[in-house]
Amino acid sequence: MSNLTADIQANLDLFVQETKESKLVWGLRNEDGWLACDSSEFEDSEVMPFWSSQEEAQKHNVEEWEDFKVLEIPLDIFVEDWLITLAEDGVLIGTNWNEQLEGKEVEPSDLAKLYL
Repeated sequence: MSNLTADIQANLDLFVQETKESKLVWGLRNEDGWLACDSSEFEDSEVMPFWSSQEEAQKHNVEEWEDFKVLEIPLDIFVEDWLITLAEDGVLIGTNWNEQLEGKEVEPSDLAKLYL
């Protein structure tokens, strides 16, 4: 049973809360790099999805994404390095996408502010 719902703002709040507690962020990576997709909200934008739990990330490790591995990123490295680099590259962060691949797409700088 998933903790994620159709309420993408609640899923974002859960992402911040759970990653603060676990000190880990979860993503999907294959030999070509970390999973990135076209944004469903913003034209000509790319989004990288991340989850607050290994279990939620694992649910997306199927079908076209089955060749990816579910890997953890320490939260301090994610906030201090990844979010800065992704902001410079203009990549959005997809937080806690649910089983319908719906999730809040946020600017990395806006996500970083939620950890202050």
